[in-house]
Amino acid sequence: MVNWFEIPVIDINRAQKFYETVFKVSIKVQDLGGLLYGWFPPKPASESCTGALVEHESYVPSKTNGVLVYFASEDVDTELAIIPEVGGTIVQGKTQISPEIGYMAVFIDPEGNRIALHSKV
Repeated sequence: MVNWFEIPVIDINRAQKFYETVFKVSIKVQDLGGLLYGWFPPKPASESCTGALVEHESYVPSKTNGVLVYFASEDVDTELAIIPEVGGTIVQGKTQISPEIGYMAVFIDPEGNRIALHSKV
């Protein structure tokens, strides 16, 4: 049911570098009249939703409040190995939810956002 998300950032360039490095994607940044958007690469609608990094005074990062976004992963250990090297902090390592659902992990990005990962293995 989710089709879009926005991650608040303080420094769009720092956030862009972090997410491009962790997820091995290219993020295009655009200025939309003072609202800086860093677009995550789109996926076919049937596969997953997409979103953007957003730098604007009305967007405030949070380590504890707000919605928790889960990024899909082949194996969360892959991203967990990269996150500390590029300025993120792991707050919950790879944890099994259940054998049927798989695994999750939580990290804080360099902007101060709490973000999660999910994989089947």
